[in-house]
Amino acid sequence: MVSVMRSCLQSLLKLVNSLIGMAGLAMIIYALWMFRVWQKHMDEWPFGDSNSPIPWFIYASLGIGISLCVITCSGHIAAESANGHCLSCYMVFVFLFLLLEGAVTADVFLNHHWEEDFPEDPTGSFDSFKDFVSSNFEICKWIGVSVVAAQGLSILLSMILRALGPDPGRYYDSDDEYAPARLPLLKNPTHPPSYIVGDPHFAPKNDTWNIRIHDKTNK
Repeated sequence: MVSVMRSCLQSLLKLVNSLIGMAGLAMIIYALWMFRVWQKHMDEWPFGDSNSPIPWFIYASLGIGISLCVITCSGHIAAESANGHCLSCYMVFVFLFLLLEGAVTADVFLNHHWEEDFPEDPTGSFDSFKDFVSSNFEICKWIGVSVVAAQGLSILLSMILRALGPDPGRYYDSDDEYAPARLPLLKNPTHPPSYIVGDPHFAPKNDTWNIRIHDKTNK
């Protein structure tokens, strides 16, 4: 029963973790698209400006996407191995990411001048993103809630899976495969002899040979 429950939790954790990975891939694709648009915009300028501000919003989106993908990979490894250390590291990563998201969300909703906390974006992608979120607030809100709920559920599943511990049957199966190789170290097996023990058998000797031996011993 415990083994079945552990297997179900591992599959569920992988499924929830895949949702986080899909969000990370979407962020990476969006960042690459914005970077491509920025490159075309730079090529259209007659003179390149080496002192132009860094497009921080593109790099921030790319970094968030890569971080989510790394967290997803670590979550799949932790779910497959069900190791306590791997699950603990995974929970710490997700919790820190949740703290970062909570801090940014609190700053946006509580600070009316939150835009001043971010540097100027020369690409205009940040303003476009704000307009898109404002015009599609309900959809973006449910997407954000789904991602946060997936992260919280992944932490809960990791805690339960860590409490159950790894599957001991996996180690027993692996030990059975190598049991014959370790058997000689435990006891010395005795192999049956390839000959039959019995009374000694001597070949018959002729009388001439016996006479010669008798003569030699009398001299």
